[in-house]
Amino acid sequence: MSFGDPNPNPNPNNPYGQQPNQPPQEQPGYGYPQQPPQGQPGYGYPQQPGQPQGQPGYGYPQQPGQPGAPAPEGYANVPNLGTVEVGTYGARFGARLLDMIFAYIVVIVLNLIIFGAAFAGSSSGDDASAGLALGSVFASLLVSALTFIFYDVIFVSTMGTTPGKMILGMRIVNSRTGQKPTFGPALVRWGFPIGLGYITCGLGYVLIVISPFFDNTGQLRGWHDKAANTLVIKK
Repeated sequence: MSFGDPNPNPNPNNPYGQQPNQPPQEQPGYGYPQQPPQGQPGYGYPQQPGQPQGQPGYGYPQQPGQPGAPAPEGYANVPNLGTVEVGTYGARFGARLLDMIFAYIVVIVLNLIIFGAAFAGSSSGDDASAGLALGSVFASLLVSALTFIFYDVIFVSTMGTTPGKMILGMRIVNSRTGQKPTFGPALVRWGFPIGLGYITCGLGYVLIVISPFFDNTGQLRGWHDKAANTLVIKK
């Protein structure tokens, strides 16, 4: 070393004072753990719940409305319809009262026609008049019974609802297909409460009326609905 040298070189192995090569700052050397790209987890990194967006991870509960997810209280998953709202018990009871009123109106009108025709064709003191009057009584009973039987069955099997349920915004569907019930299930749905009530002196009918409260699925399906595979839903 000479006196006055402005750049002394203390390293005898580097006589020219060059700096050793340094690895680029933005690129880690080999063997360094690389960080996963932003927004995309690297291989082997545990994914957080919710990734990717819109697709639940394995083992996470599905939301209502997704295939296989349980329906919330007051709703039901019906094939071809999805998740639908179930008709409430109050609305169903109100629809039943309206249907009874409408059925009685039909019976009264038909009876007026029957007895009016019998009265017009009768003559006082005649045996034929007595037979005509007796026949009109039997005709009235038969027409009344058929009206109460087929009122509900015909409306349900052809329209999927009754006038009372239509007014209150409800309809009846097959719980397995989502379609309106055919004549057979509609007849079973109507006849099961009547038949059970007949052989139990009315007790069975009352139990079926309140049986929707016993349905632990939250779908308010009575025993007659389960027998006919039907479900009352809102339109």
